[in-house]
Amino acid sequence: MRRGRRPKWMLKIAEERIDILFNKADYNFATHPERSNRYVEMARNIAKKYNMKMPSKWAKRFCRNCHYFMKPGLNCQIRLSDSSVVIKCLECGNINKIPYIKEKKERRRRKNEHNNTSKKGTDEQITFNYHH
Repeated sequence: MRRGRRPKWMLKIAEERIDILFNKADYNFATHPERSNRYVEMARNIAKKYNMKMPSKWAKRFCRNCHYFMKPGLNCQIRLSDSSVVIKCLECGNINKIPYIKEKKERRRRKNEHNNTSKKGTDEQITFNYHH
């Protein structure tokens, strides 16, 4: 095989396999948590082999430290604190913080735009008078 990046069809198959493994890990976690951890390990190996990032759908579903599958409420804790999502692995105690400042700014911008447009509409209604 040639050196460098893999063909798109190979990366697509690898992504499908990673998706299948994480779905199985999610499904089997309640009965076989050790099997779920093995599925995560296999998915990580596929991603490493094909030199691709973990799909964003699954990137936060395993611990960065111990590489265990994380199921919110069972073996990980999720809290909101200071404009960030704090995910704590209850297996190893690792803490992962994900900021959500962009989302807050976007929400604030939309709110301001909405307020400005609604004020314009009310001004036009007030100034527009009918005289019979």
